[in-house]
Amino acid sequence: VKAFANKGGLVIGICNGFQILLEAGLLPGVMLRNTSLNFICKDVYVKVENAATRFTNQCESGQVLKIPIAHADGNYYTDPVTLGGIKANAQVIFRYCTADGKVTPDANPNGSLDNIAGIMNADGNVLGMMPHPERVFRSVQMSWRPPQWSEDSPWMRMFRNARAWVA
Repeated sequence: VKAFANKGGLVIGICNGFQILLEAGLLPGVMLRNTSLNFICKDVYVKVENAATRFTNQCESGQVLKIPIAHADGNYYTDPVTLGGIKANAQVIFRYCTADGKVTPDANPNGSLDNIAGIMNADGNVLGMMPHPERVFRSVQMSWRPPQWSEDSPWMRMFRNARAWVA
């Protein structure tokens, strides 16, 4: 995976895959136990912080999306210098938020630093995120959905964007 990513290949790490990308050094930071010390399995909201990526270019910056999480070690952490760098480089892709898009401590299910739910590397080809888009890529998989959504949920766009970029 490292060789593939280092040659520019697109890599998405979801949940444990995100942890592996961190441990392999493809993304900065580490995962810690959730601050509650409990396994958490529920729907949460994330805000799209950067819509100008290969993965999110069909989203809007500031768009709020509902998505499931299921993890015990989802508390993203990095040192202050690295955090400043990933923020300055627009590498924070998703942040936990309220249904109306407010990034608050109460919206953070696991204690992640700066409410971070997903980041990418500086080259923009490696994305890691704790929430599970693969569980809700089709609208029919959701217990809720706006009537204007077609068969695909907004999460399917992320996978289609990656596919289109590769093709």
